[in-house]
Amino acid sequence: MAGPRDPIADLRRIAFLLERANEATYRVRAFRSAAKALAGLPADEVAARAGNGTLTELAGVGDVTARCVAESLAGEEPVYLRRLVATEGSDLDAEATALRTALRGDCHTHSDWSDGGSPIEEMALAAVELGHEYVVLTDHSPRLTVARGLTAERLRRQLDYVAQVNAALPEGFRILTGIEVDILADGSLDQDEDLLARLDVVVGSVHSGLKDERSKMTRRMVTAVANPHLDILGHVTGRMVSSRPAGVTGPGDRGHRARTRAESDFDPDAVFAACAEHDTAVEINSRPERQDPPKRLIRRALEAGCRFAIDTDAHAPGQLDWQRFGCERAALCGVPADRVVNTWSAEQLVAWTHSRA
Repeated sequence: MAGPRDPIADLRRIAFLLERANEATYRVRAFRSAAKALAGLPADEVAARAGNGTLTELAGVGDVTARCVAESLAGEEPVYLRRLVATEGSDLDAEATALRTALRGDCHTHSDWSDGGSPIEEMALAAVELGHEYVVLTDHSPRLTVARGLTAERLRRQLDYVAQVNAALPEGFRILTGIEVDILADGSLDQDEDLLARLDVVVGSVHSGLKDERSKMTRRMVTAVANPHLDILGHVTGRMVSSRPAGVTGPGDRGHRARTRAESDFDPDAVFAACAEHDTAVEINSRPERQDPPKRLIRRALEAGCRFAIDTDAHAPGQLDWQRFGCERAALCGVPADRVVNTWSAEQLVAWTHSRA
């Protein structure tokens, strides 16, 4: 008879797969909460409670998660996990698969320091399991208060903390420091210049005034792209094509309520020409509810000579596996791997960003 499985690992795997499948947040939270509750207990107490049926007396453990734990301890793959694995998505085509294989990291991710749902360490370890060599931590900047954007002081503390976490991570993987900085109304960037200069990667995105008239939005974006600290222009149009995803369980969750939103109006030829001139990469955002930029604009940026970054904008560990969606859209538009900055090693990526400052 098979020996017991690790029930905490199984609960976390279920949560990961639910996040990746874009399931409802409450489902994800149920499994992550149960895993957290059990992680604080001795293994023999967990086994004893599973045996006498008292797991559900623990805060954060419900009937479904308790059943999964019991199945794991009995040496069985939990039925819930088995069903999720059996219903995973379809395979990528050859071009998208080649592009996904070429990616070595992710340049746009969030943690519970801003509006993400998981600690920095948990996001990093999920990236390791996916085969990444690095992940860029890009929590929000101060003006985005709904997402608990990082003040200059909090960002300094995060930089020190990331250094500590990196020292404990597996050899060959590292967290790169970064930020998703707001592009303000005048095109300036929402963080101290000295801090932006210290970061490995700066993603800049428009989060406010998304209905500005065309000429104003164009000036705003072109001004931001010309800033030598801005490395990647994030979710270019700001559109939302579907409701919010699962797994965003942090305090900034209110900023991701279900909605759709039209594209911002700007001159794409002017913006992409500026990106090409200043060697600023255009993000292909992989979030299912964004799909930004739309394919017609990916093709315009490709024709303009732009580089790209295929990012997840992940707010939870399972969302780190969403790069496949960006790769599918990039492959359909003919984006070659050598135009994608996160096909580079961490050293090459940082050398590029620092050469631009």
